[in-house]
Amino acid sequence: MSIKQERLNQIIFKEVSEIIQFSLKDPNIGFVTITDVQVTNDYSYATIYVSFLGKQERNEAGIKALNHGKGFIRSELAKKLTIRKVPELLFKLDETLTKSRKIDAILQEIKKDDK
Repeated sequence: MSIKQERLNQIIFKEVSEIIQFSLKDPNIGFVTITDVQVTNDYSYATIYVSFLGKQERNEAGIKALNHGKGFIRSELAKKLTIRKVPELLFKLDETLTKSRKIDAILQEIKKDDK
């Protein structure tokens, strides 16, 4: 990954976080955390990984609300970026926390069986 691409990832991470927190007025989003941003090599798409506080239903409603508001988020992002073409935003649910909890539970079960 190039330095420019890494820098763009960090800038989009920071700016989209602020836009969601301060400008987006959708109650379905709730408490959202952006965990990672990956911009493609040609800078045409930015995949934004998010996680939500709450249950599975909250995740689905939050992703739907973010996808509904991604035009607004992209237009606000365009005002803050100095690049010619702002990447298309793709929101994806970050499953890392769920998977790590599952692995932790399996390890705890193995530890109990050893005793």
